[in-house]
Amino acid sequence: MTKNAANILEIINNSECHLTPEQIYLRLKDKNQTVAQATVYNNLSSLYHQGLIRKISVEGYPDRYDRATRHDHLVCRKCGKLSDIVLEDLTASLEKQIDVPILSYDLKINYICDACLKEEKDK
Repeated sequence: MTKNAANILEIINNSECHLTPEQIYLRLKDKNQTVAQATVYNNLSSLYHQGLIRKISVEGYPDRYDRATRHDHLVCRKCGKLSDIVLEDLTASLEKQIDVPILSYDLKINYICDACLKEEKDK
C-alpha cells in the first residue's frame, strides 16, 4: 500500500463523519502539500475495491466514504445528513429468504432529521 493510500485509509478510519473526496483531499493536503486530487480519487477507488472502505452514494449528493466496519446508515431526505446506526445483522435472514450466500449489504434508512423537522415546524 502506498503512503498516500495508507494516509487516506487512516483519515477515513479516524473520522467521526462521512467524508467526501474533497474533504479527504483537504485533510491529506495538510500532510502532503504536493498531493493531487486525482491521487485521492484513484486511491479511494482502489481502497473501495479492496474492501478496506465503504462508499456511500445518496442521490443528489457527492459520494462519501466510511470505515469498513459493519453498520448501517440513516439518511435525511431533506438535507442529506448521514448518520451511523448499528442494527442487528440481517445477513442470515436475507440469505434464508433469497437462498444465496451474501457477501455484504448496504442498508440506508431514509428519514427526516430533527433539524429539518424543526425547520418545517418553524415555517
